[in-house]
Amino acid sequence: MPLPPELSQEARQQALAKAAEARRARAELKEKLKMGSVNLRELFDLAETDDTVAKTKVVSVLESLPGVGKVKARRIMEEHEISGTRRVRGLGSKQREALLREFSGS
Repeated sequence: MPLPPELSQEARQQALAKAAEARRARAELKEKLKMGSVNLRELFDLAETDDTVAKTKVVSVLESLPGVGKVKARRIMEEHEISGTRRVRGLGSKQREALLREFSGS
């Protein structure tokens, strides 16, 4: 297995800062989903332009919806044949529509 490229201290710090910002943005998004200030349709629209949203795992998004826990999120993903590692950007149009139907109140 090849080793990752060596980074200068400055490049490493920039990469760490970028990763921390992405984690903060995902946490903020999940909190908005929990509070109901963002719904699933808005999230899908936002994923078209926002890389952080697009790279968020679908299971994480579903678990953040009100009334959906880990078990229910995985069951829904299995029902709609969505891989557990799928990210929002990777959802097909039929999978998106199925999730929107499932959470029509979201």
